[in-house]
Amino acid sequence: MKAMFIYNPSSGKADAEQYKETTINVLEGLGYKVIIKETEKQNDAMVFAKEACAEKIDFLLAMGGDGTINEVVNGLAEQLHRPLFSFIPLGTVNDFARALGIPLDPHLAIEAVKMTHTQMVDIGQIGDKYFMNIVAIGEIASRVAEATVEQKTKMGSLAYLLEGMKAIISDEEVEMTITHDSGIWKGTPLLLLVALTNSVGGFEKMVNSAEVNDGKLHIYIIKQAGLTSIARMGAKILLGNLDKDNGVEVIETSSVLIESENPLYCNVDGDEGDCTPLEIKVLPKHIKMLIPQKN
Repeated sequence: MKAMFIYNPSSGKADAEQYKETTINVLEGLGYKVIIKETEKQNDAMVFAKEACAEKIDFLLAMGGDGTINEVVNGLAEQLHRPLFSFIPLGTVNDFARALGIPLDPHLAIEAVKMTHTQMVDIGQIGDKYFMNIVAIGEIASRVAEATVEQKTKMGSLAYLLEGMKAIISDEEVEMTITHDSGIWKGTPLLLLVALTNSVGGFEKMVNSAEVNDGKLHIYIIKQAGLTSIARMGAKILLGNLDKDNGVEVIETSSVLIESENPLYCNVDGDEGDCTPLEIKVLPKHIKMLIPQKN
């Protein structure tokens, strides 16, 4: 059996090196011949993942943050042979790991590779790219994309919150048209979330109804609101019932077209993506993953 191990040495405050040998030892202990790939620049992980598919590797294991994992997913998405996949999370937020139940402690995540539970999970397609967790659109999303690597490393989810607050107190409104399976929505939302999983920005109950393989895009439309309403919504995020707030509208769909009167950039899995108009769809149960079995 062959395994490819892709790791990003700059992830998690450059902690990858200290976990590298332990990970390789675990893979070899499971009987794999290990091919080691170290990323040096953007999109390396995507290229390596495509190589793993072309070489019909049995198991692909990645180590890095959400950006690295997103690259791997983009490398796997269009290939005929997609190996069993898992990862060791080393990022700032690690939303995909939270949604899948992969331990955030690297030592525990490495041990979890020894488990045998697998599950088919959904991924999303946005234009000619792919994502595994969230697309955010609106002034908040544009501001959040401005959070620096240094801010995210020092403050984690708080960095996103602080940048988002700058948009909340601004007066800018942009009308959007959202065309989905059941109709059309028009309005000027403060923020639009298109989620595949429950975890957003480190808040594990943000989109409480989402499952990793339900075949749905969960669209949360956060309507224009003052600071008092935003504070109320914040409390509901922590309780896992944001969808019950009267300032939020929820749509479940398999695909969506998002248009706006002025171009708006989106944030895809924590990084800046393309601007509107955007076509997004779900690819149901597209990737087979090795993950811990939930109780």
